[in-house]
Amino acid sequence: MIIKNKFILFFSLVLLNACSSVYLPSVPNTPLLNEKGQLNAGVHGSLHNNYNFNAAYALGSHFAFVGNHNRMHIDRDSKDIKHRSVELGAGYFGKLGGKQDQIMEFYAGFGRAKNERIFFEKDLHGSLIPFQTENATYDKKFIQFNYSSQKQDNLKLFNLSFDLNFGTAFRLNFVKTDDLILNGIKQANEDNVFIEPIFFTTLGLNENLKIQYTNGSNFGLKSRDFLNANNSIFSLGLIYTFKPQK
Repeated sequence: MIIKNKFILFFSLVLLNACSSVYLPSVPNTPLLNEKGQLNAGVHGSLHNNYNFNAAYALGSHFAFVGNHNRMHIDRDSKDIKHRSVELGAGYFGKLGGKQDQIMEFYAGFGRAKNERIFFEKDLHGSLIPFQTENATYDKKFIQFNYSSQKQDNLKLFNLSFDLNFGTAFRLNFVKTDDLILNGIKQANEDNVFIEPIFFTTLGLNENLKIQYTNGSNFGLKSRDFLNANNSIFSLGLIYTFKPQK
């Protein structure tokens, strides 16, 4: 019986590591700036208590700063996960097309994240006991391209008309852990390159306030035990645009 229980525990650990990732992608910043002095601020959330706070400011006619903060906390019987990250970046924005009705953006930057995970199982008495803990911190460098057409479609609901826009973003994340601990034992650090194609839809409630739905996939170029691409992006958020005084 003891040998059988040890085998089950070992198999559970292997299976857990195969489907677990300390890397969590954040909702990318897609402000689609179009003029100097414009400030965009947004908050995005998902059903997994995952919240992202984004901001972007157009310092010049084509130069902008972006910042992201992400935090998540999942507290369930089987696991307790806490994640925090912050990103800073800068880049170029501009208009395209004969009618200047398309916007593209290029951003690059860096970030840092901390991930804490505790997994539980029930003992013979039905009490929850931790059987695996993971603690990781990692650095991140990213390159991102955003594109959207400013040609607006109209969505009519309840005799009201709303502006509807679609856009896409493509993001490369270069991630490397500098502290990876499993059950109190330091592990070899891992690195990976993540490709993240993202699609978003914005619904304009008025000239300044928009609802944005974001979804995207995540692909890792390397096979890793802890730093892999198991998490995707699905979020709903609010974005407010502060326009410069004319």
